[in-house]
Amino acid sequence: MPLPHKSHGVMAGCRGEPGLIELGLKFTLAYMLGSMLGSLVVGKLRGGVDIRSLGSGNAGGTNALRTQGKTFALLVMIIDVGKGILAVLLIPGLDLPLVGIDASVDRELLFFSVAFAVILGHVYPLWFGFRGGKGGATAAGLLCVIAPMLAPAILVIWIAIVYLTGFVGLATMGSTVAATVILAWTRWPQGQALVVFSACVSVLIVYTHRSNIHRMIKGTESRMRRAHRGD
Repeated sequence: MPLPHKSHGVMAGCRGEPGLIELGLKFTLAYMLGSMLGSLVVGKLRGGVDIRSLGSGNAGGTNALRTQGKTFALLVMIIDVGKGILAVLLIPGLDLPLVGIDASVDRELLFFSVAFAVILGHVYPLWFGFRGGKGGATAAGLLCVIAPMLAPAILVIWIAIVYLTGFVGLATMGSTVAATVILAWTRWPQGQALVVFSACVSVLIVYTHRSNIHRMIKGTESRMRRAHRGD
């Protein structure tokens, strides 16, 4: 998918109140979509399971796999990856009632604002007391749309780190940072907005994994090969 055209320079702002309204509303819509956590949606459909009270206490796909099995985790991943894809494919171009599409809004700024908002919603979900996941799956969905040619390489990096270390959190952090490095190498300066966005996502992903970093340093972090193998 080609990125939106830059109307007034990289990451330029928007002019006037109508533009701010469109930007603010679409940011909010993306955040609300991100707040629909796959693990908690699937958990409610499966008898009210809240995986935040189980295992590591995180509402992401890894804890879903360890505590609920493969089918549950697969459904969680479909939702969490899918909402990232849906957010950037649908929301930036929405013709909102009474707001419309304001020509003064920098479409690239709006696009990346929506992309970041859906990850924020996943990490700090409005619907679930601001206790969400760590953003990796939703960021992966965004990568499939924003830089689809890069996605296979990042997947290989993720798999390699998991295979070599057993640490899913380390793989998520490492592959996210690797995406930023590769984008900076191949897309700068023409794609500087994309690089800045990727860097911001990397910082957020590393921050959400700070407890994993602490456990890895202490030697208490769970490894993937110890994950629950049932269904």
